[in-house]
Amino acid sequence: MTGIAPLTSPWPTEREVADEVPIGVDPDRARRALEEVPLWFHTFCLNRDHDLYTPGQARDHGYRLASIPESFEGLSVLDVGAFDGFYSFLAEARGASRVLAVDNEQYIDWVAARWGVRLAGGEGFRAIHELAGSRVEYLRSDAFALEDLDERFDFIFCFGLLHRVENPLGLLRVLAGRLADGGRMLVETYGVPGDRGGTDGALYVPAPGDVYERDRFVYWQFSSGALANLVACADGTRFRLHGTPLVDGHPRIIGVAARPA
Repeated sequence: MTGIAPLTSPWPTEREVADEVPIGVDPDRARRALEEVPLWFHTFCLNRDHDLYTPGQARDHGYRLASIPESFEGLSVLDVGAFDGFYSFLAEARGASRVLAVDNEQYIDWVAARWGVRLAGGEGFRAIHELAGSRVEYLRSDAFALEDLDERFDFIFCFGLLHRVENPLGLLRVLAGRLADGGRMLVETYGVPGDRGGTDGALYVPAPGDVYERDRFVYWQFSSGALANLVACADGTRFRLHGTPLVDGHPRIIGVAARPA
């Protein structure tokens, strides 16, 4: 896995992250897209010269860039819990030969509860897909249904998802089963305070709404040891920790699980 740099602060801003996938469409077309999508979760660079960026709600993507390969040339990529699909389009822009973005669109309820906006599902992804002339495939599906998918991938994104599923071990097992020999899965999720990468297997269960206001869908907080143990239970591979950053007061954890070649 190339292109890995140490996690250091300050992180890139959301717009600096967005600049990694410059879309560069006509300003009028960009403005129409901005108006047509009720809520953007990811920040996209629609036209940098005219300062036209989607107003993404997410504010914790900057530190992830250091763990993402600089090139996906010739790789097949699976992006689970894709939402607006920024990482799907990033992989495509960096040379992936095949990208499948998957989301069950349960974020519709989460967005309604947290921001009071009712989405139909997939609006942001479809808008960027059209603007970019993308070949990324979108599949509306529960991640656990991927167990029945007759396809394996060289690289899997599992970002911001494990802490929002009731069965994180089961999900890791399903995703590990979708990795090709020698494939890698980049996992990022909510962490625990003060984690320095030790072997402590602590797993926290926050009260509903404790992590984010009006957000009852954060079920778990993972220590480094807990996440490494879950990965080992899922398929016996080792988890290599990349970092445990604190972002706007929120502990996160990111690392990679690799399938033997």
